[in-house]
Amino acid sequence: MAKKTRQIAIYGKGGIGKSTTTQNLTAGLAENGKKIMVVGCDPKADSTRLLLGNLSQRTVLDTLRDEGEDISLELIMKEGYKKTRCVESGGPEPGVGCAGRGIITAIGLLERLGAYTPDLDYVFYDVLGDVVCGGFAMPIREGKAKEIYIVASGEMMALYAANNIAKGIERYAKQGGVRLGGIICNSRNVDREAELLRAFVKELGTQLIYFVPRDNIVQQAEIRRKTVIEYKPDSAQAEEYRKLAKSIEKNKKFIVPKPMTQERLEQILLEYGLMDVPND
Repeated sequence: MAKKTRQIAIYGKGGIGKSTTTQNLTAGLAENGKKIMVVGCDPKADSTRLLLGNLSQRTVLDTLRDEGEDISLELIMKEGYKKTRCVESGGPEPGVGCAGRGIITAIGLLERLGAYTPDLDYVFYDVLGDVVCGGFAMPIREGKAKEIYIVASGEMMALYAANNIAKGIERYAKQGGVRLGGIICNSRNVDREAELLRAFVKELGTQLIYFVPRDNIVQQAEIRRKTVIEYKPDSAQAEEYRKLAKSIEKNKKFIVPKPMTQERLEQILLEYGLMDVPND
C-alpha cells in the first residue's frame, strides 16, 4: 500500500515568525529522514531561505516571466537542508496584479511538472496572510492541504488574525476535508502567554500543539541563513523544534474550528490584560 503524503498549510499573521517556525519544523522532520517539499506562498519569497542557506531561489513567477511556459522542474525547485525540496511561488511585479495568483500558478505548474512524487512524506505550504481569502486560500480551497496549523503568540493582533483564519478554515471545511490541527505558539514572552493561548484554543475547540519559547539563537541562525537545527544542533532551542516536529508528526486531532465572535474574543483579551476596559 502506497504511503499517503501529508499536505500541511501553515498560516499566521505577517511578522509572527511563521516562515521561521515552518523551516525549523521541517528541518526537524528532515533530520529524521522524512522526505519533504516546502512551497513558499509568500510574495517575499523567504519561506525556504534558511533551508537553502546561500543558494538563491528563483521564484516560479519570475522564472515564467523570464523563460516562458516551457520550463523544467529543476529551474524552480532547489534542494536544501537534508534534501528538502524548496519552491517559492513569488508574486507579481510591485503594483501589478494579485499576489495570490502566484500561488495558484505555482501549484498548477508543480502538478504539471510532476513535483508531487509518491515518495514525499510531507508537503508544507507556508502561506502569507491574516485572513484566508482569494489566492491565499488556494492550498485549502482546492483540497491541496488537508491539515492547517496557525502560528500565533500572546499578542492581540496575532490572536485577531488567528481567529480570522479559523473563520476561513470553517468556511472551507464545509466544502472539503480541510481541518485545523492546532495552534503553534511562537512565544513573544508576554505576560500570561501560555495561559492565554490555552484559553484561546479551548474556545476554538482545538489544541495548543506546541509552545515554542523565545530565544535569541533563532535570530543568530537567521543571520547565517540557517535553521537553528543546522546552526546549533545541540542547543536547547534546536531540541524545542525537534519536539514541535514530533508533535506535528504524531498529531491525530483535527477539527473544524469554532471561531469566536468579535465580542467574545475581546472579552478574553480584556481578561488577560491585552485590552483596556472602554470608558463610558
